[in-house]
Amino acid sequence: MTEAPVGARARARADLTRQIKESARAQLGSDGAAGLSLRAVARDVGLVSSAVYRYYGSRDELLTALIVDAYTSVADAAEQAEREVRRTDLERRFVALCHAMRTWALAHPHEYALIFGSPVPGYVAPTDTIDPAARIPLLLLGILADAAAEDGVVTPLPAPVPRSVHADLRALRDAVAPALDDGWLVRGIRTWAQIVGLISFELFGHLHNVVTDYRAHFELQMRVVAADLGLAGTAGRNHRSG
Repeated sequence: MTEAPVGARARARADLTRQIKESARAQLGSDGAAGLSLRAVARDVGLVSSAVYRYYGSRDELLTALIVDAYTSVADAAEQAEREVRRTDLERRFVALCHAMRTWALAHPHEYALIFGSPVPGYVAPTDTIDPAARIPLLLLGILADAAAEDGVVTPLPAPVPRSVHADLRALRDAVAPALDDGWLVRGIRTWAQIVGLISFELFGHLHNVVTDYRAHFELQMRVVAADLGLAGTAGRNHRSG
């Protein structure tokens, strides 16, 4: 006899949680992450200010929920796009990942700014954000691991890896990328910075009056990055070798 009321309460709570997040996302666009206010959110969804604290105990807790949602949403898009490409076509898998991320960013500019823009003053991200934030970098490292397994060839690093950097790379390799040596990991980190950087340049207006066809320019840049990584032509190479 109690199942229906409990279910109704759960649905009502889920609906109000959704409304709170939607209001908060709208605030990101109008006031920026630093201006996010639980009181303003409460007013927007028709709650007294004390009631919203039953859903999120602080501004930072609500920010964390928005950050996790944003990372999850963009990662879902990137993983789906990459999954639809034939496994042996490493270049297309990489470019599909990049385009999916750019497309998501253009559709969700304020959420993109939240996770890839300036840090929010006074906010310290908890560990809850680590796994969602790592999903696309891990997807990228997976493509590089497949390239390394196919004896992909890249230009040797132009200088020795400093001891401190080597230690960092060893820790990264031990944690998530056992198949990748220092050279691959250095290029993986650089590639991630290139993807985020180029999307940010476009989204924040730094290519204005420089680029007219943004999508074509992005495609070209990512193809160049793929070639630098030794991914260009992998589909044909793997098909011939098979």
